[in-house]
Amino acid sequence: MIKVINQTTSNTLDAKKGGFRACFFVFVLGALENIGFVANMVSMVVYFHYIMKLDLSTSANTLTNFMGSVCLITLLGGFISDTYLNRLYTILIFGSLEVIGLSMLTIQAYSKDLRPELTCLEGCLKGGIAVMFYGSLSLLAIGAGGVKGTLPALGADQFDSKDPKGAKQLGSYFNWYMLSTTFGAAIGVSFVVWVSTNKAWYWGFFMGTMAAIVGFIAVAIGKPFYLSQPLGNSPLLKVVQVIVVAVKNRRLPLPENPDELFEINDKNRDQYDEKLIHTNQFRSLDKAAILPQGASPEPWGVCTVTKVEEVKVLTRMLPILASTIIMNTCLAQLQTFSVQQGIFMDPHIFGKKFPPMSIPIFPLVFMIFLIPIYEFLVVPFARKITGHPSGITQLQRVGVGLVLSIISMTVAGMIEVKRRDQARKDPFNPISLFWLCFQYGIFGLADMFTIVGLMEFFYKEAPSGMKSLATSFAWLSLSFGYFLSTAFVNIINAVTEKITPSKKGWLQSNNLNDDNLNLFYWFLAVLSALNFIVYLFCASWYKYKEDTTESVTETKTQSRYDKKVTSSQT
Repeated sequence: MIKVINQTTSNTLDAKKGGFRACFFVFVLGALENIGFVANMVSMVVYFHYIMKLDLSTSANTLTNFMGSVCLITLLGGFISDTYLNRLYTILIFGSLEVIGLSMLTIQAYSKDLRPELTCLEGCLKGGIAVMFYGSLSLLAIGAGGVKGTLPALGADQFDSKDPKGAKQLGSYFNWYMLSTTFGAAIGVSFVVWVSTNKAWYWGFFMGTMAAIVGFIAVAIGKPFYLSQPLGNSPLLKVVQVIVVAVKNRRLPLPENPDELFEINDKNRDQYDEKLIHTNQFRSLDKAAILPQGASPEPWGVCTVTKVEEVKVLTRMLPILASTIIMNTCLAQLQTFSVQQGIFMDPHIFGKKFPPMSIPIFPLVFMIFLIPIYEFLVVPFARKITGHPSGITQLQRVGVGLVLSIISMTVAGMIEVKRRDQARKDPFNPISLFWLCFQYGIFGLADMFTIVGLMEFFYKEAPSGMKSLATSFAWLSLSFGYFLSTAFVNIINAVTEKITPSKKGWLQSNNLNDDNLNLFYWFLAVLSALNFIVYLFCASWYKYKEDTTESVTETKTQSRYDKKVTSSQT
């Protein structure tokens, strides 16, 4: 069996389990699974357009819808691993679906009978070909989503965040996890993409499939080394209980003294649960912790202060989640329209021919060197100044990423103007693909700060029993960003088609040289700047859970209702 971690003290940790030794297997899967995933992410828009015969806008929207679905399904993986199965088994089950989806993509790319005719121009994806195509994407989305929603939490479980040493290691873990996935991404966008575009698409899909299989075998081998959080009650059930009871008690007056609200005796509390003290935010939810006089404490009659505070924590997270969505909408453009930009540019860099889909290799290589520098130099220096285990707070780190994303979209618009003007002036002498490195490089830095900051923030702030689900919120932001990208493309085309003198949408043509992609980039830059102002307000308003957490082993006070409660009512 996988050993259970007691978060109340690091002294109980088995020296042979947990820690970075166990995380090694997580890093291996993170790198290998990301090889195929990222290679597909940056090249599929070309595969959709030239092989599956979808038009440019449909290709971009299909990819963003697929990526949005992957990120949305991370919630399912997180929910299952928190409530029904441990993290490892959840990863292996969803990993099997991911491997099946990759295998189907490989088979379709290999068989001419499962692809549209090369001469087909319109309505090519239909019948059994469409079933195979969308079926493989669906299985791949479900599998990859479940894995990505669970894997970061499996590694984070190996550290005791209540211990000062464990808190430092937890912050380092997320940096090293990002580094491992960056290694995999670098291999994917360079070697695998080159194989797909220069040899055959099915070879690229096959390589991604085999890498994923090896990764899942590796994470399974690590089973004897893992520590695991105990499974808890359904987090969604907790939320529903608090809301229902608060509505039932809406007419009851709140006590002036929060100590009069219902809480259980520490002796009756599960040893793995943490006790949260009362906060004054969202006071209406406190009514769920009012026990009417003469009533007995029942699950749907009253909730503990801790349970109410858990719902408050999740509620406080929502504005942070919402204010990072626009940034991920910008990210979607680098995986769709920026790739299409590269097709119209000179692919030779330093005398060598680069596939346009491989241009992200430059920021990825930069990140491979930058992450260790950040971990070994920046974090210790910042830690001495701020006293924070991670150097700067998670929300400060996210804020840096949001600023960089604004700069990236601004630069992207400027480069598109330069590319389009040169293409119109001399189509046989396009500008170099190297110019795209600037927007990719800046956004790569933004991604490093934001994604790692969000994962660590959601994991550390989440109540016990919701760690994996909350970590998936970082991916949920990505999901909404991808879906919003699709909506923006459709809305911008519909609006600009009516108001522009040419009566053509900014992104409506199948030829980027006839479009106004630069205006779309600048639209996103302005929107991102406005969003950053909203984020500053949300981040300053947020109250960290560390300021409201009370260790159950240290708390001695009891509410006036303690004696009424038995352990069966926890």
